[in-house]
Amino acid sequence: MNKDLLTLKDLSRDEISRIVDRAIELKAGRAKSSALAGISIGLLFEKPSTRTRVSFEVGIYQLGGQTISMSPIDLQLGRGESIPDTAATLSRYLGGIVIRTSAHSRVEEFAAAAGIAVINGLSDKHHPCQILADLMTIKQRKGKIKGLHVAFIGDGNNVCNSLIEAASCMDFNLIVASPEGFEPDADIVSRSAASAGSEILVLRDPKEAAAGADVLYTDVWVSMGQEAKTEQKKSKFRDYQINRGLLSCAKQDAIVLHCLPAHRGEEITDEIMDGPASAVFDQAENRLHAQKALLEMMFV
Repeated sequence: MNKDLLTLKDLSRDEISRIVDRAIELKAGRAKSSALAGISIGLLFEKPSTRTRVSFEVGIYQLGGQTISMSPIDLQLGRGESIPDTAATLSRYLGGIVIRTSAHSRVEEFAAAAGIAVINGLSDKHHPCQILADLMTIKQRKGKIKGLHVAFIGDGNNVCNSLIEAASCMDFNLIVASPEGFEPDADIVSRSAASAGSEILVLRDPKEAAAGADVLYTDVWVSMGQEAKTEQKKSKFRDYQINRGLLSCAKQDAIVLHCLPAHRGEEITDEIMDGPASAVFDQAENRLHAQKALLEMMFV
């Protein structure tokens, strides 16, 4: 694989399949690994985090490594040191680094100057680690990934962009339903659809997207850093809630995913979030196992 994981396109179909299968083995306790023994991994987080931070810290520890958590105010970045100079310096100490930031260009700039592996723990455009856990969850629940119908309902955000790239690589059908003006990145849709062995569509009608779906997926209507647009966005997303009515459009055995945190009563109801179709907390747990499998592949 590439030195870095900045987007899901940095992984081949075979590598994604190997990560998913290895993650399932690790979760089942059928395998143990000390792939990071003696290696220090930096966690540079410019945004708040629950699942990404804790799952990486626990996973790195379980693989025998150690983490060093940092924020810009802990480093000279907060006083104006450049990203390339910071990357070059940290590369002399660390074996790799996970970055969670706003602009995707910051991850790219860091990776270009770093001599160590850089993992995108979230940017405004991509969230590849989340999607690896999602694919693992889907395979565990459905027994396969290829050929399934996945419906993403809501904001065409970083999670949606990475899910589109996954659909192109892993040959599942993805139908996105977003309000006008909140569609996923047009270039990512165009490139992914052109290379896909499956269907990738962006629609307006959430019921049309959900019809016959094996998987319903949603995320918050207002992502971190967009709080100023809260009321404006909520008014446009009211029909994009995963509730009993929308779930009834999907297959009887459909599962529901949400990358969390959830705003219950907005993009998803309590009834669905806590109901039998929900795989949300399995999905959250699987961040740990999928990232361990990723780290093992990157460092062994």
